Amino acid sequence: MPNLTDYSRISPEVQDSPSNWTPPQGVLGRILAQARSLLAAVSAARRSELERAVAALASGPAAPDFAAALRAGPSVAVIAEVKRRSPSRGVINAGIAASTQALAYASSGAAAISVLTEREHFGGSLADLAEVRAAVAIPLLRKDFVVDRTQLWEARLTGASGVLLIARALPPAELAALAAEARAVGLEPLIEVRSEAELVAAAAAGARVIGVNQRDLETLQVEPAVTARLLPLIPAGLVAIAESGIRSRADVEMAANAGADAVLVGTVLSAAIDPSVVLRELAGVPRRARRAH
Repeated sequence: MPNLTDYSRISPEVQDSPSNWTPPQGVLGRILAQARSLLAAVSAARRSELERAVAALASGPAAPDFAAALRAGPSVAVIAEVKRRSPSRGVINAGIAASTQALAYASSGAAAISVLTEREHFGGSLADLAEVRAAVAIPLLRKDFVVDRTQLWEARLTGASGVLLIARALPPAELAALAAEARAVGLEPLIEVRSEAELVAAAAAGARVIGVNQRDLETLQVEPAVTARLLPLIPAGLVAIAESGIRSRADVEMAANAGADAVLVGTVLSAAIDPSVVLRELAGVPRRARRAH
């Protein structure tokens, strides 16, 4: 687990201050409220069934290593995303076939695949995750609005190697608890941040993989300066990912210059007539080391 003092370029006031987390508003707040409402309807019997099934996996083979896949090779890794729509763009590719898309990604240089499983706003499902897992062998990320360990159990049972945890969505204590539960069931938590304080919360949660999202999920505005500011602060021993707004090789190069080990790319790939061509254009950008802290 990284020590908070590894973040030597974050001001002591941010590192030492108590959490000032407040419940998110706007789009993120509404999506989280819906997620919690859906989870409240899951029966105790179903939860027990999922927990037993996950426990049974402990003696089986581990999922493909998500963090290791993002570190492999000298180039910035590409996490290619399967996404039908989004609140910011509306319909992207309503008819996307998850397995066909995943095969195109895996054959064109993707290090891992992110699968949106949120239904109402993104048009995804756990069935998409299962379909992709059946089609490819590379690590999969369940990308959703995770607020409960039930979602972690579902992810592991459906073949995910990693799971997205959004720091803004969760009080720091809940973030740490869900990250610990994810690791306990064999998932790598990708903790997404947008501020120095959230980086500190990610460190306290033991993050090995941290994503910096240029998009503010409350307002849906993209702020490229966030990536340039925060990526260099992530200790060199961790995996740093640039998220949102990656559309071209030049964008990947900018992320590399800021110290990204990987980029997560969704809309431009899911919307492409031939995602293989787009992915090959994005892959192969040399990784640049971040300053050791």
